[in-house]
Amino acid sequence: MAIPYPPNGIAGVIDEKVGQYKPMAMDAEQHLAPTEAIAELVSIVAQLRDPKGGCPWDLEQTHASLIPCMLEEAHEVADAIRNGDDNHLSEELGDLLLQVVLHAQIAKEEGRFNLEDIARGISKKLIRRHPHVFAEAVAMDSEAVRQSWESIKASEQPGPTSNSPLSDRLRSNVRGQPALAGAMAISKKVANVGFEWNTIDGVWGKVQEEFEELKEAVEHEDQAHAQTELGDVLFTLVNVARWCGLNPEEGLAGTNQRFLDRFSRVEAALEGQLSGQALTELEQLWQEAKAAIREEANDKKISN
Repeated sequence: MAIPYPPNGIAGVIDEKVGQYKPMAMDAEQHLAPTEAIAELVSIVAQLRDPKGGCPWDLEQTHASLIPCMLEEAHEVADAIRNGDDNHLSEELGDLLLQVVLHAQIAKEEGRFNLEDIARGISKKLIRRHPHVFAEAVAMDSEAVRQSWESIKASEQPGPTSNSPLSDRLRSNVRGQPALAGAMAISKKVANVGFEWNTIDGVWGKVQEEFEELKEAVEHEDQAHAQTELGDVLFTLVNVARWCGLNPEEGLAGTNQRFLDRFSRVEAALEGQLSGQALTELEQLWQEAKAAIREEANDKKISN
C-alpha cells in the first residue's frame, strides 16, 4: 500500500523533491555517448529543416501532417517487439525518435519549446509520479504504484468541478489512443467503479444483442446506423476480452499475420493469378495452407 501525500497538496510536495533529486553518477563514456548521438540527430534534423538548403519534404511538414507518420512508426515498433527482432526494434525506435526530434524542431523554429524542454519535462514528471523511488512514499506492489500515479496525475491538473469527473478523465485519456486501446481503457475504468455485468453470460448476451442490431442495420442498407452498430459490437467484444484477460490489439495483430501467412501461400500456389479463380478452389488452397503451416509449427516444436 502506498503512503499518500496530503490530498490537496501532493503535486506541490513532490515538486519540492524534484529540485533536490540528482541523477546517479555515470562515467564519461556512459554519459557522453548518448548525448553526442542525440546532438548529432538534432543537428541533422535542423539541417533537413533549413529553409536555405534543407529537404523540400521535411520543410513542408507540420505537427498535423506528421501524425500519420508518428502512429505508423509506433505500430512498427510494436510489431518489432512482437517478432522479437532486436535489429528491427532498434531501427524502428530510431524512426520513432526521429518523429520526436522533428516535432521538437518545428516547435523550436516557432519559439514554443525544444527537445531540451521535452526531456526536462518528462524527467520532472517521472520523478514527481514516482515518490516511492525519489521521495519518502512507499509502494509495496504495482497496484499501489498505479493508484499513486493516478492520484498524483489528478492533482496535477485540477480542472473545474464536474458532475462526471471519471468520464471527463477518460475522454481526455483515450482521445489520442487507437480505438481498441481506448475501448479497453474505458471498459476497465468503469468496471472498477461497479459499472459491470455480474457474470460473463451477461457480456455474451450483449454481444448477441449488438450483433443482431448490426445485422438488421446492414439488411436495411442503413450505412450510418450500421457503422454505429459495428462500433457497438466491437466495444462489447472488447469487454469479452477484458473478462477473459485477453488483449484485443494483440489478438487482431496475430490474426492479421496469420491471414497474410496463409494468403501468401494461396497466392504463390496460383502464381499470383487470383482473379477468376473459383471460390471452391481458393477455399481448398486456403485449407491446405492452413494445414501446412500448422504441420510446420508442430515439426518445429518437436525439433526444439
